[in-house]
This record gives sequence, C-alpha cells and structure tokens, in this order.
Amino acid sequence: MPKDFNIAIVGGGLCSLSAAVALTRAGISVSVFEASLFSQEAGAGVGLGPNALRALKGLGIFDAILSRSDQSQPAPRTFRFMSAYEDHEFIFDYETNCADPGALAIYRPAFLDAIADLLDPSVVRYNHKCTSISLSETGKQVLHFADGTTHEADLVIGADGIRSISRRYVLGEHLKSPLVFPNTVAYRGLVPVEDLKRAGVRTELTGRPVCFVGEGKHIICFPIKGFTVINFVVFLSDYDKLAQSELPYPWVETTSEQELKDRCGNWGHDTTIILDLLKSTSKWSIHALDPPLQSYIRNRVVLVGDAAHSMLPHLGSGVGQGFEDVFLLVQLLTHPKSNKANLPHLLAQYDALRPPRANAVLHASWEAGKLYDSYDPTKQADSKSRLQAELVGIWEDVWTYDLTKDVDSAFENLHRLKAFQDE
Repeated sequence: MPKDFNIAIVGGGLCSLSAAVALTRAGISVSVFEASLFSQEAGAGVGLGPNALRALKGLGIFDAILSRSDQSQPAPRTFRFMSAYEDHEFIFDYETNCADPGALAIYRPAFLDAIADLLDPSVVRYNHKCTSISLSETGKQVLHFADGTTHEADLVIGADGIRSISRRYVLGEHLKSPLVFPNTVAYRGLVPVEDLKRAGVRTELTGRPVCFVGEGKHIICFPIKGFTVINFVVFLSDYDKLAQSELPYPWVETTSEQELKDRCGNWGHDTTIILDLLKSTSKWSIHALDPPLQSYIRNRVVLVGDAAHSMLPHLGSGVGQGFEDVFLLVQLLTHPKSNKANLPHLLAQYDALRPPRANAVLHASWEAGKLYDSYDPTKQADSKSRLQAELVGIWEDVWTYDLTKDVDSAFENLHRLKAFQDE
C-alpha cells in the first residue's frame, strides 16, 4: 500500500542509492538529488565488512553488489601487522570470533552501477546541488538548489557526504562545524604485483591485507583486480599538533614521489621499494567529525553515512556504519503502519539508536590509527608486546553488532508509546 509521505534524498552516493532502492520497492515516493552531472563517487574501492554485508542483505541488494565484485563470494579479510622497518618483524595476525567473517571489496563505480540498475532512472536527478534546507509554513522540508529551484518533501534524508549541507541544517546555522583536519594525510597509489615481485619485495601481499606499522605512520596494503594489483595507502600523522579547522577544498591533490619519500624517512627493504614504485600518488587530507554529533535529526531531516558520522578510515568501517544507518531507517519507514503522522516518532527511535553506535565506531577508528602509528623501532620488544595486546579484538564490536536487536528495540518502544494510531 502506498505511503502518504514522500522522501527527498540529498546526495547520490552509496548510502543514498541503497536507501532509494529499498524505499521505492516498498512503494514510497523517492527523489534523489545529486550535485554532479553523473554518478561519480571519489575513491578507487570500498571494503565491506561483515556488518555492512548483513545490512546490504537486509536491504535486499547484496546479490546485485556481489555480481559486480571481483569476488565470487565474501571472504575473510583480516589483517597481518608487520614492522615497517628494516627487519619487517611480524607483529600480529588478527583473528576474529565473528560467526560470519566474510568481507567484500568492490570498486565504488561498480557498486553505484549495480544499484543504478535497480532504480527507475527518473528517481535520480543529477546536476542538482543542494545549497540549503528550510522548513515551510506548511511543515514541509524545502531543498534549495544552486540554480534557484526548490523541492518540497515530507522527509529529507541527508546522505550528502563529509561536506554535508544537510548536517549544517541539523546543527543549526549558529553552531560551528565539527568537521576538522586532524593532521593526517593519506598517499594513495596502485602497483602491479609483477612490478613488486620484479623489484624484490619479499612480504606476501597478494593474500590477506597487510598493515606495516611505524612511528607516526603506517601503510595499508590490499590486493584488488583479481589479486593482480596492490592498493597502497600510506598514512602520515602529526600527533604533536592539535586538530585544525576544515582545510580549504579540494582535499585531494597530486604529489611527487619525492615528497612522500622525504616525509617517510628511512624505512625497511620492502617498504622502501613500495615507495619507489608509487609513481602517481594522490595526497588526501583526511577529515573527520570532532566532536561527534549527538543527534542526527532536526524536524524531518535525518542524516546517514558520512553526513552523520564522518570518521577516520583506520577500521575501514565508515561506509559500513552508513549501511547500518540505512538499514534501520528503512525498517522504520517501510513498516506497514508508518505514515506521515508518526514520522517524528520513527525518527526519534532512529536518533536514540544510531548516534551511540556509530559514534562508538568513530571513536574506535581514531584510536586504531594512533595504535598503528605507535611502533617504536628502537624498542621493538616492548612495542611488539604492547601492540599485540591492544590489537586483540579491535574489530569485534564493529563486525559482530546485531542490527536486528536495534530494530526490535525500536518497534518495542514505538508500540509502548502507542505511536501507531490503532494501538
């Protein structure tokens, strides 16, 4: 049965299109507004952990995503941790107690194409840059676009990423933006496996992901393109400086290989070769929310994904939290008894459950980065034993989270509050 409310989604990325598919399948009128001329989410790929995959299955889009991945099935992608310095000492082999540890890697464009195939093309409107949101006298949320046009909706889902206009509305114009630059940059590049072997890299990089840990820096390595190419991300952080306000945009720039070498200093045999082979790197100024938002809603505007909880990438779990957001929100909005009148009750349940969960992962991601950057090569034994102790279980709370309990809790509260009219 069609709903008596309509929804506008700001942003045309992974979370927004996933929400649009699930909501339109339930008979809800949805319009997606994307600022660019076509679907183009930055970044080469995305890793989807076990919790993210459970959310995608719950949204009914997992099979479509899997069909566009290089993997035939999800597989565990737990990290091995190695010293970045000369001996490349083995530090830690992460083991998980997660009952379903399978993970999936997929190119962002492939993900977006898979979702777009499930949507009526008329649902997504490109070249619609949202500049502000307001509340009309009739209680509708009004989207204002750069070309001077507007769109009214009963509910707005803000899925417009880290530089979110929707977040600005939820915070209120009088509050300072919590988006900060924590003095962390990431240099990203791709190197064919054959080039690495030919140059003499000895560490096995074509299996599970590897994290080379160092002092104030670390390298994430994981295979893509059918294990023929290694994606490298070199993180450099200055923990002696306080987090700065948001840097001028854009945050991505091309850089020279010499700059990266100069900033990394003396590393070990394999890591030095890797730096030599990273010819066309892009430098990313990493941003995150600090402090995190305590509420993701205002009136009938609700935030999901990076708009709600932009976090550092050190647990690889930011997009997974976005899919968890979408899963719970869709369950609430598509309930047989959901309607325009009880939308505030539904959003209140979302807001009671999602900020504590996502903000806990946000905080853990900050701490994980500090941990990877804490290996002191002059105190190898002490550093190794401390890292081994602190790395145990760092992904368990992320991967084993039971979203169905949140759904059950939300509806128990809604029934208790008699939010549905016939109760």
